[in-house]
Amino acid sequence: MNILLALLIGFLFGAAIYMILRRSIIKLIIGLMLLSYAANLLIFAVAKVQRARLPLIPEGSSNVVADVADPLPQALVLTAIVIGFGVMAFAIVLIQQLYQQSGVEDSDELKTTDH
Repeated sequence: MNILLALLIGFLFGAAIYMILRRSIIKLIIGLMLLSYAANLLIFAVAKVQRARLPLIPEGSSNVVADVADPLPQALVLTAIVIGFGVMAFAIVLIQQLYQQSGVEDSDELKTTDH
């Protein structure tokens, strides 16, 4: 399972870099999305997320009793998903406005935004 996950993460990073290096602005956005997904999967893989008990301290006790799940990677990935969604929404609107003003989708043909 770990090898399959590592291959998936490597494939996502490779596809993201390939898409980012293309001249199309739409492919740049898709590449950034893939890069975000690959980074989130990498955090999960490194943190070794597993099923365990909730990280709650029982009433009357001062510390954790048994094996509990580490909430930090889950919180990091959830925050990254929310921030990534906001950034992608902003980038898509920005690209749409750029395309409406210039009519160009290729980043090499884009010389100026004053048309």
